Amino acid sequence: MLGANNGSLHPAAGVTAEAPGNGYGGDATAIAVHCLEDMKAEETVVIDLVGKTSIADTMIVTSGRSHRHVGAIAEKVVEALKAAGYGPVRVEGMTTCDWVLIDAGDIIVHIFRPEVRGFYNLEKMWGADRPNERAAPDAARDDHEQASVSKRAHG
Repeated sequence: MLGANNGSLHPAAGVTAEAPGNGYGGDATAIAVHCLEDMKAEETVVIDLVGKTSIADTMIVTSGRSHRHVGAIAEKVVEALKAAGYGPVRVEGMTTCDWVLIDAGDIIVHIFRPEVRGFYNLEKMWGADRPNERAAPDAARDDHEQASVSKRAHG
C-alpha cells in the first residue's frame, strides 16, 4: 500500500471502516477498502479525484492474483456496497475478470489481474504511482551507493 503522493493519493491502510450496520462502515470508500483487505487484494491504491474530474470523488485501483480472485473480490465489494445502500452499483468486466470496474456513484473501483493493470497503468494517468514503481528508483540508487561504499572500503 502507498503513502501520500502529490496530495491526491491516499494509503488504503489509512481508510477506516468504523460505522455500525454491515460491519464495513458507512463510507463507500471504507467499505470497499475493507472488502479488498478481507479478500487479500494486492497493491490497493486510493486516489482522490475531487477537483480533477466529475466522474467520481474517489478511485480505488487494486489487483487480484487470478481471474477467479478478481471475480471473487468484485462480488464481495458489490455485495457490501449494495448492503450498505450504495445502489445502483454498476459492474463491467465480470465475464472475463481481467479488469472489473465497479461504479458506485461517488467511488469507482478497478480490480485488475496484475499484467492487465500494468498495461493500462491507471495510476500514472491520474498522477499516482504503483507501490513497486515508486520504490524501484530509490532501491536502485541505494544499491549503487552501497556498491560505491563497498568499493572504497575494499579497494
